[in-house]
Amino acid sequence: MFAATPVESMMFAGREIFVKRDDLIHPDFSGNKARKFQYFLANDFPHISKVVGYGSAQANSLHSLAVLAKMRGWQLDYYVDHIADYLEQNPQGNYLAALNNGANIIEKSAIDKLQAKDFENATDFKNASSFKNISGSEYSKEEQSLSLEEYVVSLSKNGLENELYIPEGGRCEYASVGLEQLGKQILDWAQLHNHVELNLFLPSGTGTTALFLQRFFIKQTCTNKPKVNVLTCSCVGGDDYLKLQFNQLTDISVYHPRIISNGTKYHFGKLNRQCYEMWQRACETGIEFELLYDPVGFIMLEHFLTNQGVEPQIDSSLPLMYLHQGGQLGNPSMLARYKRKYG
Repeated sequence: MFAATPVESMMFAGREIFVKRDDLIHPDFSGNKARKFQYFLANDFPHISKVVGYGSAQANSLHSLAVLAKMRGWQLDYYVDHIADYLEQNPQGNYLAALNNGANIIEKSAIDKLQAKDFENATDFKNASSFKNISGSEYSKEEQSLSLEEYVVSLSKNGLENELYIPEGGRCEYASVGLEQLGKQILDWAQLHNHVELNLFLPSGTGTTALFLQRFFIKQTCTNKPKVNVLTCSCVGGDDYLKLQFNQLTDISVYHPRIISNGTKYHFGKLNRQCYEMWQRACETGIEFELLYDPVGFIMLEHFLTNQGVEPQIDSSLPLMYLHQGGQLGNPSMLARYKRKYG
């Protein structure tokens, strides 16, 4: 469905690495979200008129789901815990792009506040003048204590036939369709360049992309295709959280990618000078990377490449490909925060 994305090279940690430019897959999609949502673009859903998702107000998936919904003629209801006052007053990045594509962004904390204040007089949230972006579904007091994910899951259990619910970040089996196409492109490239074995590195949030790629490559080992080792790192919640995400997708451990760690836990979205400086270093190569996942990815990649024995079962001297998954649309807002703090 999508054309093969190019592979470029760059110097990093004193050696050449290859960069799979999946950020170039589509002008309106972030790379891994285009792969994850490809199934919903390629198949017919005649009964669907609304797609429901959830995550943060600056998530790549918010923008990509808004584009998907617009292309399919669907309404997008996207739930977030909270929208920062600054972002609401100065829309930018994925949040602004999603609004421009017609997304209905629903702030759960606003529902909670409205329900607590005057629930008996506010059963129709869509018509509440001060909460025009809030869902019109009925809301019980018990739902106030639910996490965002739990709340949306509770909605899905009573969802209508015309509604399609997609887990955060596209964490579902349907994502494998587009990711296996990506895997085929990587194998074809490795074979074309006579690489018998290749290390593939990518930073992870939910780990969906890394796991489905690992599963695909494992299933190809009986063919005459190159061997690909998937290496990843945790960017959200730490290594234990990432392992939990792997187990929720499959309990077959051989499909779980190897997690590279230097022992430091980076708090997602929190400004970090080391991350900022690594991002600047990576971008000096002439390729723009994004500011949330890629800095942690390159920190862990450098640790892997420059310290022998980090992953004893993987040869760090093998040719290495870094998967660029897009997400640069969120850079302006993150960069402004970094410049305000570090100059």
